[in-house]
Amino acid sequence: MMENEINEKEIFHSNFLHRIVDEDLKNEVYGREICTRFPPEPNGYLHIGSAYAINISYTIAKKYGGKFNLRFDDTNPLKEDIEYVNAIIEDMTWVGFKPNERIFYGSDYCEEIYEYAIKLIRKDKAYVCDLSGDEIKAYRGTLKDPGVDSPYRNRTIEENLDLFERMKKGEFPAGAKVLRAKIDMKSANINLRDPVIYRIIHANHYRTGDKWCIYPMYDYAHPIQDAIEGITHSLCSIEFKDHRPLYDWVLQELEIKEPPKQREFGRMNLEGVVTSKRYLRELVFGGYVDGWDDPRLPTLRGLRRRGFTPESIQSFLSEIGVSKDESTVDISMLEHSLREDLKDKVPSIMAVLKPLKVVITNYPDDESELLEIENNPSNSELGKRMVPFSKVIYIEKEDFMEEPIKGFHRLSPGNEVRLKGAYYIRCEKVIKDAAGEIIELQCSYDPETKSGSGFIGRKVKGTIHWVSAKDALCADVHLYDKLIVDEELLKDKSLGWDEKLNPKSLIILKDCMLEPCIRNAFKEAKYQFMRHGYFTVDHKYTTEEKLVFNRIVSLKDSWSKK
Repeated sequence: MMENEINEKEIFHSNFLHRIVDEDLKNEVYGREICTRFPPEPNGYLHIGSAYAINISYTIAKKYGGKFNLRFDDTNPLKEDIEYVNAIIEDMTWVGFKPNERIFYGSDYCEEIYEYAIKLIRKDKAYVCDLSGDEIKAYRGTLKDPGVDSPYRNRTIEENLDLFERMKKGEFPAGAKVLRAKIDMKSANINLRDPVIYRIIHANHYRTGDKWCIYPMYDYAHPIQDAIEGITHSLCSIEFKDHRPLYDWVLQELEIKEPPKQREFGRMNLEGVVTSKRYLRELVFGGYVDGWDDPRLPTLRGLRRRGFTPESIQSFLSEIGVSKDESTVDISMLEHSLREDLKDKVPSIMAVLKPLKVVITNYPDDESELLEIENNPSNSELGKRMVPFSKVIYIEKEDFMEEPIKGFHRLSPGNEVRLKGAYYIRCEKVIKDAAGEIIELQCSYDPETKSGSGFIGRKVKGTIHWVSAKDALCADVHLYDKLIVDEELLKDKSLGWDEKLNPKSLIILKDCMLEPCIRNAFKEAKYQFMRHGYFTVDHKYTTEEKLVFNRIVSLKDSWSKK
């Protein structure tokens, strides 16, 4: 299997969409192979909800031996950019959705979509309307009140053809005219009340340049694009269900044989994260987060920089299945998938995030030694490493308590603990600064208690991790939490982002002390920091002079306990 490729053994979990396809195959609805698609607008970056949608269509194509198309819905030059096109292809490939050569662009079909509009006009099923956007909205009516016909609805076919041609030639400014489908202004479904299907946009398109100044609306262009590509099942999220009658109307009026079917699935939301594209843009362009790849965002770039693996995302998507209704998934489920993927893959090292200096007074001043420690206690195949030990070490501040509470089994005055893979040490003296802060511990060690020596004397209850001071690597460590703690605040339009965001969503720890074995850690390398969780190199900020690590996830797994 190719790197990051979707594992096909995971795709055969049956769901209601599979049953729809099974029924269509049984009834021989199509004389062509199953074909699905994912149609992103190239105006932003993919997020975990996008991956959920892609996975549904991609795995159906795989299951039935069909085809999967990546089609960019790029018919709005005001928002689209090649930057997003390249990013979407790269992110999909990273997760394991291989678009390969089946990459298409809605803008490539401009001529066909235009000719189909001419066909609708000739059938008296479309007309040019001069109402403004606000007037069209007012004429549309409400859920309770029917719409009102546009005063331009009864233009002749000849007049509509002439005006539409002149719109194409650029004779009118943006907003002056639109082309509308002629359906039913009294329909109970507002989407069928003569929807706009073409608008005027005078802007350079990243692919077609200035060739076009009229662009089709999504609800009109999408079924045509599906038909051109031979899509059989056009799968989309539940908010498009009320748009399905318009999808079908377009295909019916254009007399498309064996038309594709639109079918909907429930949108997936992730607790504590923002998946709305509009909200994501506000956060990024407002400077509230560190770009589209901020590790607190659910963008695939953010998850990748945070340290999530393609395999963990694939496992998560397979585990949650497909729902008919909108659902919110506990983020701990995604984190559980990550822990399950990493636990046997990555080495476990010692990292002291809040260092406290320890001087081992009876250890030789100028000596040091190498101690052998296993890389992963649950996977012997990852081997062992040699860890330097010397007179001065760092331990975690929280691993010492001057006045220990009941149940505290780490280091305290007069008490012994084991240093992981090393020796027993006993705290003999506490050194404080002028403010009364503990700045150093003076300890003694017992050379007979070396780990692996077979020592069977006295026992200690606590084992703590440590790092040799003269060999330690200094690094910054970023600890992440949910960007949104209170979902209700997100809905409050009276509040700004400063009031909605969790102020503790990012904590930066400076001057952390890490084992020297990660001196040459490569881009996106992952480790378990003993007792702290799983971490990865932050390739965005790591330099030759400074290492920066992101905590991917803590060791505590709340999902597996549910």
